[in-house]
Amino acid sequence: MNNDLIAKAAIDRRLAEIITPVIEDLGFELVRVRLMSGKSTVLQVMADKESGGIEVDDCAAISHAVSAVLDVEDPILDTYTLEVSSPGIDRPLTRPKDFDTFEGYEAKIETTELIEGRRRFKGMLAGLEGNEVLINIDKDGEEVTIGLDFDWLSDAKLVLTEDLIKEMLRQRKAAGTLNEDKFDEIETEGSVEEDM
Repeated sequence: MNNDLIAKAAIDRRLAEIITPVIEDLGFELVRVRLMSGKSTVLQVMADKESGGIEVDDCAAISHAVSAVLDVEDPILDTYTLEVSSPGIDRPLTRPKDFDTFEGYEAKIETTELIEGRRRFKGMLAGLEGNEVLINIDKDGEEVTIGLDFDWLSDAKLVLTEDLIKEMLRQRKAAGTLNEDKFDEIETEGSVEEDM
């Protein structure tokens, strides 16, 4: 696998090779892996479900399984902390299919090479055409659609907008991971106590 968006450095790519099968066996997808070295070493693993929405229990299961395989393979020399998380709402876009899934939502994209004098692009995602990510950008006050080769991308993420938040809540509700009844119960309990 040679996808810089999922795994940038050589060690990240090696880690992705080790942990991708483990995560996929559990029914999840690897979104991104980063080994961050600072005062302490942190291995960040971002995972998601095909249907979207990953819960705390899922992160714990992934963490347990990934720890076990890394103990055996031992690719990281230093002691490290493992952090498993969901991609979040303003998620990184790391796989070609992400650009199709989030068509119509605003994104920020950075490229490795200068394209028409710039590396940063912000606009509405317009899907995928072959290996090209399509994005509608503002060019001199006019909206134009440009195609960026997926292999040119160094960074891509969704922009946090109201539409995106609404869509994520709708997806979680549809997947049954957001139970609004619980919120209603809490509200009614609170108002009953206040009346007393």
